[in-house]
Amino acid sequence: MRKFFVVGCMAAVLIVPRGVLAQQPPQLPALKQEAVAEVDKLQTLTQQMVDEIFSFSELGFQEYETSRYVTGILEKNGFHVERGVAGVPTAWVATYGSGKPVVAFITDIDCIPRASQKPGVAYHDPIIEGAPGHGEGHNSGMAVNVTAALVLRKLMDGHHIAGTIKIFPGVAEELLGTKAFYVRAGLFKDVDIVLGAHVQSEFATSYSTGSGHWSGLVSVQYFFHGKAAHAAAAPWEGRSALDAVELMDTGWGFRREHLRPAQRSHRVIINGGDQPNVVPSEAAVWYYFRELDYPHIKDLYELGNTMAESAAKMTGTTVDHKLVGSAWPPFLNKVVAETQQKNIEAVGMPKWSEADQTLAKALQKEIGAKVEGLKEKIEPLKEPEKNPPGGGSDDIGDISWNVPMVYLMYPANIPNLPGHSWVNGVAMATPIAHKGSTAGAKVQAMTALDFFLQPQLVQDAWDYFRNVQTKDVHYETFLSSDDKPAIEMNKEKMEKFAPQLKKYYYDPAHFKTYLEQLGIQYPTVRSNP
Repeated sequence: MRKFFVVGCMAAVLIVPRGVLAQQPPQLPALKQEAVAEVDKLQTLTQQMVDEIFSFSELGFQEYETSRYVTGILEKNGFHVERGVAGVPTAWVATYGSGKPVVAFITDIDCIPRASQKPGVAYHDPIIEGAPGHGEGHNSGMAVNVTAALVLRKLMDGHHIAGTIKIFPGVAEELLGTKAFYVRAGLFKDVDIVLGAHVQSEFATSYSTGSGHWSGLVSVQYFFHGKAAHAAAAPWEGRSALDAVELMDTGWGFRREHLRPAQRSHRVIINGGDQPNVVPSEAAVWYYFRELDYPHIKDLYELGNTMAESAAKMTGTTVDHKLVGSAWPPFLNKVVAETQQKNIEAVGMPKWSEADQTLAKALQKEIGAKVEGLKEKIEPLKEPEKNPPGGGSDDIGDISWNVPMVYLMYPANIPNLPGHSWVNGVAMATPIAHKGSTAGAKVQAMTALDFFLQPQLVQDAWDYFRNVQTKDVHYETFLSSDDKPAIEMNKEKMEKFAPQLKKYYYDPAHFKTYLEQLGIQYPTVRSNP
């Protein structure tokens, strides 16, 4: 697959997408201007969506309030909503319009454990100590996509534009837990183009392997079963499941030296026993195995299974495993990216206020990052990395190998942050997130119009998909027929924190912003930032 990536990227450079160069329909520029104006009219709704979803702070598979809220807005605006799709209670599909082309929007809705943070405060100050929070910024994505979809609905009705809009939520993305199941359930079989959106500090899109900082993965839990006994009086009567976990971890640590540098593997012990004086009869460990392509990810998965079975044999225990999530490395469509890039450049970066920059610089200084404030220039569309180093994962990869797709990075957060922590939640219910989400909504609406009104552009995207991306590499799911979404995950955590979080849900009927409701002066920084 690595060989293909290099060849594929070279071939992609040689392809000249006809639709991108062709003259646009005469009504398209005017429609785009109208779309931008309509998005601006919805700025208050966009801000309210950003703030309200931020206040829900729901972990993966438990996004009930978020899904209820978003689907309520869509149904009120004429979208048909099908709930519980792909066997996931918080998953849904919202549809408007009819016929071709079918343009789908997707963005994530879950948050991060222990990331609770007061917005607009440039130092650690949780709303609820230990609670989940939007330390990835997923609360802003639905504001981007829903705003764009509402504008498109109005334009489609007013100008008799044919086509279908679909909106999907990225449920449990932080667990890489659902999109492979969406694909298996056939949710994208009739979709022509997918426009994903993810929060960032920049305004950019990419194609092929992009910057190369994406890996695919399998997420696997190993459950060891032993025999309990008194740990002091008769330890020889026991068989420690925890010993098996520790031996597996030790074995993996030694084997890591002999794996490719591109791999990333990490784990947490999710059950280490009950108390020290009882030989643990049950223990469990949870691994992420990441690599750059399907064959290498599969090899790591099989190696992990071998390590677990060997550890069980050494300890006289047994083991079984559960696939929690999986993701192919994303491969994004050049034709769609080139189209989207033109719209990014047309919209431009938001105009940041002095208060916005003060918050950004104070937070950067607080965490010891490079102090440079918010970005003010558009990122150009870059050639894809020919030797991808790998890195994090996103389960959009499974979608991208089944339908032409791009991933818009919209500027709603602060640069140089560590990710997956309270730090990344600081800006996410502030004017920074509000402005960035409005800018992202404009690009999503404009890009959808490009494909609704230019059938040749849709064909060109599929030509790239078939003749470059999937010419030599074909999608094969990691899921077995027995694998099911891990919908029980995070249930206990949310049952603990939901009653506390509910006290802080945003109330737009009484407060203009969540900052106002929380009584936060914007920005709040240390006296000597």
